[in-house]
Amino acid sequence: MIVSFSVSNFRSFFMEETFSLVASNRLSDSHTDHLAPIPNTKEKVLRTGVLYGANGAGKSNLFKALQYVKSVALQSRGNARTGREVFRLKPAIDQPSSFDLQFIAEDKLYRFGFKLDDQRILEEWLVEVTGGRERVLYERITDNKGQVSVEARGLTSPGEKLVALATVGGPQNQSFLATIHATLSPSDVGEELNGVLNWFKKSLVLIGPDQFFGQLGNALLERTGLLDLTNEFLKFSSTGVDHLIVSKTQISPDDVRNLLPERLFSEVMGNIDKDENGSTCVQLSQGNELLIQRTGEDQYFQIQIQAAHQNHEGGVEAFKLNQESDGTRRLLNLIPALHHLRNSSAVYFIDEIDRSLHPMLVRTFLESFLKSCGGGHRQIIVTTHESNLLDQDLLRRDEIWFAEKDQGGSTKLYSLVDFKVRKDLEIRKHYLEGRFGAIPFFGDIDGLLSERGKTE
Repeated sequence: MIVSFSVSNFRSFFMEETFSLVASNRLSDSHTDHLAPIPNTKEKVLRTGVLYGANGAGKSNLFKALQYVKSVALQSRGNARTGREVFRLKPAIDQPSSFDLQFIAEDKLYRFGFKLDDQRILEEWLVEVTGGRERVLYERITDNKGQVSVEARGLTSPGEKLVALATVGGPQNQSFLATIHATLSPSDVGEELNGVLNWFKKSLVLIGPDQFFGQLGNALLERTGLLDLTNEFLKFSSTGVDHLIVSKTQISPDDVRNLLPERLFSEVMGNIDKDENGSTCVQLSQGNELLIQRTGEDQYFQIQIQAAHQNHEGGVEAFKLNQESDGTRRLLNLIPALHHLRNSSAVYFIDEIDRSLHPMLVRTFLESFLKSCGGGHRQIIVTTHESNLLDQDLLRRDEIWFAEKDQGGSTKLYSLVDFKVRKDLEIRKHYLEGRFGAIPFFGDIDGLLSERGKTE
């Protein structure tokens, strides 16, 4: 779970802003089932975070900042620069960008963060936080000449290869964590670092507004209960879809070449050995997928998803997914999150959850998470404009956050718990009236229309 996330000098964030999901002590009697313990502390972390703001206020930039942190933690940079995006409305280009993420992995509280400029990661740290004390697993510094030095005395029982890697340091534009991920096998890394890497790889899931769930067909076939849950949710949501038809057909190498351009075919085949389970899945058009499995001899499968609708005679008509509405396809991207969260501890950050979805469906999705995904370190964070979620019967006040830009164009983050709000207050109404800020400010629309009329 994410406990807090701080960012500065990145996109619309200039000075450091912090998005905190530590539960407020002032709300001790509110939705206590929305809380999970923070290891080795008396504090609790919230299972839900909802971020509001006008268009352009910076909500999605918080999502993109977390995307960037995940990429820095896991991806090799090659000869590229750091890829940061600085705040451009003030002279901040020469100032470092800073990121600090507190998260719970393997029942431990960690801080991972870094400071960087365009060419190099200046500082990097990985810390375990225990009862208010910090145990530094490693610290990394890059000097002005690009020399990387790593102090890793806090790592428990590091192997020889990890010690050697810490001595070398790695590329100046790449995090030490990503260098570990790219260079060493799990057996060389140790249990603690493997837990951190697996959290970034498997437990931190980021879903953008236009993102497609890339292996939906394979997941529907392989994950026990996912197809049943998806069918139930589609029918419950009145999408018109009675059920999904998922088929898996073995095909020949010649069929694969016909499905993929030569360049992509070579790339896919070259990546099979790199995949942990010896297989890879490629998204094709119209809801189809290509699954390549390497178990001795290569095997190739085409997976197809169709949406079944009942016709007037009681029979079934099958439609391709690209013939379904944007809302139905968006829902198909989100339902696997509910299934995953019912069975695993994970964090889902969904940007613009209301994209193409009816307001009542957005609320139902969030209610489904809160009711059926309890226990463990499970968490959903969303950005949205959907004001129907502003309900104290649904959410705690400290779960509701706002993003608003100041006069200098910099994003500021603040929580509803910062305001004096009665338990019975209709917060949706007061938000739309502008009491909490984070709404669009409209100018003189009548004047604008009258001026436009004069020019036509």
